[in-house]
Amino acid sequence: MKATGPSVMASTLRPDIAPGVVGRMVLKGVTTAAASFLLSVSALAQAVPAAEWSRSTPQAAGWSPDLLGEAHRYAQEIGTASLLIVQHGQIIDSLGDVSQRLELHSMRKSLLSALIGIAVADRRINLHATLGQLGIDDVPPALTPEEKQATVADLLASRSGVYHVALYETEGERRSRPPRGSHPRGTFWYYNNWDFNALGTIYEHAVGQSVFASFLTRIAQPIGMQDYRVVDGRYVTGPDSSIPAYPFHMSARDLARFGLLYLHGGQWAGRQVVPPDWVADSTRPRSVTTIGSGYAYLWWTGWDGAGVPIMGLPPGAFWADGAEGQFVVVDPADDLVVVHQTKDEPVGRRNFGHLMWLIRRAAHTADPGADPELRNRR
Repeated sequence: MKATGPSVMASTLRPDIAPGVVGRMVLKGVTTAAASFLLSVSALAQAVPAAEWSRSTPQAAGWSPDLLGEAHRYAQEIGTASLLIVQHGQIIDSLGDVSQRLELHSMRKSLLSALIGIAVADRRINLHATLGQLGIDDVPPALTPEEKQATVADLLASRSGVYHVALYETEGERRSRPPRGSHPRGTFWYYNNWDFNALGTIYEHAVGQSVFASFLTRIAQPIGMQDYRVVDGRYVTGPDSSIPAYPFHMSARDLARFGLLYLHGGQWAGRQVVPPDWVADSTRPRSVTTIGSGYAYLWWTGWDGAGVPIMGLPPGAFWADGAEGQFVVVDPADDLVVVHQTKDEPVGRRNFGHLMWLIRRAAHTADPGADPELRNRR
């Protein structure tokens, strides 16, 4: 989400970070959920790009060029800056400059989720550790003893019950923030930038390295991202909170690699980059949201086995979501990854949902569902 007022500081490592271990937790074996997830992706060809992406023509991939052209025209109409469609590990179509690094807004949170999953497996982070145990506090009015009982898992699910002012939040989030102390930890979902920012601080304290540097070595390099640099991240600071935000800039073609990594259960060219348990668990919904979707560990999902009509998504799909129309959609049923970015023109979820519906029609998916725009007109 966009920052509203605080200063922006470029950095690669905050000076207060010291290496350490945040609690203790081990992932042992592969859970039933992870095994099911891996079986669902193993049936699909897990093709990944090498140094450069390979392309298929829409005709060769079995897509309709005419329907894809309709999707193109609509994307241009709504002000899409970059669009990248990947199926079976190959680019089917693209629009705009897919190498341009653009602001991710809240898609940053799904990137952090992957890093936290790696840190959990490395015994650096314990999901049950509390804010009090981790020494996390904020500027006055400081956290109460009750708020300090929130766990890392509560923050990941955006159910901490900590309603302190946060940096890098929208005016809408400020207006909808519940009063302090109104909900115990773990009982209420509110899309809370304080939770997300605190997770960045917890992660950095745990591994002794910035989120941006860790993302380079633990994810970007192993999956061959072409454009990402550590300097593409920055910290947002301000007087309202001592806990900074950590925005990223990233290109569409690098984001597509990240989406493909999750489509393949965290595996890339035979290497397990993100633990399979974590990919399954972090995309399992814990709450129903205000748009009728699910919310997992910093990923948006379907709810109760259903798709997400407003987003034009089938059951099983999940996505990273950023303000003004930044999306990375992972659709396992169709072996599909779609990246959408904006720059000057904001695009709402329902507009993107119509675009996604057009894309899935062009792909001749089994059931593209109802057009989200038509639903809105009824």
